[in-house]
Amino acid sequence: MSQLIQIRKKAQLTLPQSVRKELGLREGDFLDVRVQNGAIVLKVKKVVDREQAWFWTRQWQEGEAEAEEDIRSGRLHHFADASKAIDFLHKTARDASAKSSEPVE
Repeated sequence: MSQLIQIRKKAQLTLPQSVRKELGLREGDFLDVRVQNGAIVLKVKKVVDREQAWFWTRQWQEGEAEAEEDIRSGRLHHFADASKAIDFLHKTARDASAKSSEPVE
């Protein structure tokens, strides 16, 4: 869909309501603007607080996806208390370490 808009004082423009609604844009949202092949291209950007940036790293998101799959597949453990959970983690780490040091045939 194409709509005609006009540049106003101080180079301001108004995005049509239909565009804002379709993209879920609200006051205060950010747009990336660039010139590409002679056209102005706007792209919606979500800004992440620096203190939360770790959560959006590829490594963390891959771990989140793996955890979600474990939950969906029922690969869960329940513990009576934190010390039981820690014991389980230590045993799992020891087992993994022993397995990785076994000779390969």
